[in-house]
This record gives sequence, C-alpha cells and structure tokens, in this order.
Amino acid sequence: MDLGIKGKRALVLASSRGLGLGIAVALAREGANVLLCGRSGEQLEANCQAINGEGKGRADWIWADLGDERFVEMVTTAVKEKFGGLDILVNNTGGPTPGTTEDMTGEKLESYFLSMVARVITLTNALLPGMKAQGWGRILTVASSGVIEPIANLALSNTLRPALAGWSKTLASEVAGFGVTTNLLLPGSILTARLDDLDGAAAKRTGKSLEEIRTDKEARIPVGRYGRVDEFAATAAFLCSQPASYITGSLIRCDGGAARSV
Repeated sequence: MDLGIKGKRALVLASSRGLGLGIAVALAREGANVLLCGRSGEQLEANCQAINGEGKGRADWIWADLGDERFVEMVTTAVKEKFGGLDILVNNTGGPTPGTTEDMTGEKLESYFLSMVARVITLTNALLPGMKAQGWGRILTVASSGVIEPIANLALSNTLRPALAGWSKTLASEVAGFGVTTNLLLPGSILTARLDDLDGAAAKRTGKSLEEIRTDKEARIPVGRYGRVDEFAATAAFLCSQPASYITGSLIRCDGGAARSV
C-alpha cells in the first residue's frame, strides 16, 4: 500500500530509541522527511545517519528535553528552520517511574504532568495552525494501554495518560473539518528498554525472576508473546497516512489482544 506521505514533514518526539525511533524509521521508509527529537544527541545523530543511509526519507534531529520549560519554543523553532512547516506530529513521551498511588507526591504529579501532558498539548497548539492553513495534517499521540485498563504499579501513568485521551478526542472534532486527523495509539507490551525496566521492577517487587515475569505476562496475551517495535511502528505509520484520512478521534490498541475490554 502506498501511504501517500512521500515528502511529508514529520516530527517524532522522544525518538532516540524505542517506540519513537521505530515510528521515525517507519515514516522515513515511506518517504517522509523526519525530525527526531530527544535528549541524547549522540544517539539521535547515529539514528539519522542510519535513516539517511537507506536513501528514502531524509532525517534530521534536535536536542530537546520535555522537562525543559523552553521545550516548545526550541522545537517549534527547529521545525520552522529545518522543514519550514509540518505535516505530521507524533506526540511521544517517556513514561513515569513505577509506583503506587501512595507514591504519587505533589511534586511528582506536577513534574510528570508538565512533561507528559501540558507540553504535548502546548506544542500541538503551536504547530496546528500551519496544518489547518494547508488543509492537511496528522496528529498521533502515543499513550499506554493503561488508558483503558489500569496497569498495576503504574499509578502515575494510569492517572496522567487518560488526560491525553480526553484531549485528543476533543481536538479531533475541532480540527477534522480542516483535513487534520487526531488519534491516540496505545501500546501493550512491546519489546523496548522501557519494558525491560518495568519487568525488572516487577521482578524486584514480587521476588520472581525476570524470566518468570515475562512468561506470566506472555501467557496473558492472546497472541502469546510480546510485540515488536516494527509492528507497532507500522500501525503508527498507517494512522499518519493519506489512506487513513477517515480515521480520527479514535483510540487504537496495538497490544496483541491483551486488554480485556471491548
């Protein structure tokens, strides 16, 4: 299938590794020009060299930290200078530390709300006028399966991610008439360094081995295994495509059927 995004300009947040990098690679392989963003300049540069080496979409990068109050200004300036505008925005952020509701201090709540919710919304608002003016845009926000089925020991994530679901749905109805789609993509257990960290924390908390944790989790996934980054990224790339122009205001799960809700 031709996704119709050759030459489109895409920004992918938190794309030095994991899901963000996977999405950036998938978009570039479809011919999109991609701006990677993250906190590891060395890794981002290496990622861009690998993407550009494939000879399809062009990749560039910017160092920017979602925890920095200058984040939105830095990123919007980079988009203007490097691409002159934007067609595709992939909102992706790192997840908060594991913990229970009793571990949720006011300081933690405020800090993670700024980096996971507030700056995502503010950045989208800053880039949206250009999409509306050109009559085409894709806004895809990566959240967590905890939005529909809270995950044990991830109280902060379970609390903050649903805010993005409400925002994304509301925004979709406001911008659909301008040719801009807005969707939320929920990963389940996808093999990344983040998942390694979470499984390690679960092993420590329960006294089980890492292998036992993974065997137990995979047994509860109908597909019977963890997902791969390329599978998740392919889903993301389609949602950013021209053929997906009638999909908006949706919440899409990529979890191997793990969530039990309809």
